[in-house]
Amino acid sequence: MARTQAADFEARRAAIVEKAAALYAERGFLGASIADLARACRTSKSLIYHYYPSKEDILFDVMHSHVHSLLDAAERILGAKESAADRLRTLTLEFMKLYVGAASRQRVLLNELDQLPKARRAVIVGIQRRLIDIVEELLAEIRGDLATRAPLRWPSAMLYFGMINWTHTWMDAGGPVRPERIAALAANIFLDGLVSAEIPR
Repeated sequence: MARTQAADFEARRAAIVEKAAALYAERGFLGASIADLARACRTSKSLIYHYYPSKEDILFDVMHSHVHSLLDAAERILGAKESAADRLRTLTLEFMKLYVGAASRQRVLLNELDQLPKARRAVIVGIQRRLIDIVEELLAEIRGDLATRAPLRWPSAMLYFGMINWTHTWMDAGGPVRPERIAALAANIFLDGLVSAEIPR
């Protein structure tokens, strides 16, 4: 007879992922062992392995939970009945909220992606590409000539992500400037520049 899954199975996996994100962000994936993670979780290595077959499985869930949250927000906002500029502002705010709440996961995503096996890495990269596609769609709506200059859409989207993806390295969520104000500033700087900038030929 198959062993039944405990009612709190997913909650316990989520707790392991949360501790792993902080540990991998601090020490790097290769610098943190399952024994280190077990100590951080105040449990045993065998119990960690009960919830996750391998260290790479934990790393995948650290990244996947983060990028999937970003994608859920992006797809919801893309379909909203607002102007493209307002949707980009809302998207920037939602991304910033998620970055603040998951600074360790964001750091792990940016620094440890190459540690995943090829097939798992492809899943994460696929979600990242969809996020870029969504931003490209919004930028082409905002700046119509980007729709006819496809080679410039991707660099424009990457410039946008370049403004916000590293905020976890310097932003103090409890500081004098709230994350939502930083998100508004980033959106304003990007949108004002996008609307008025001369598109190079």
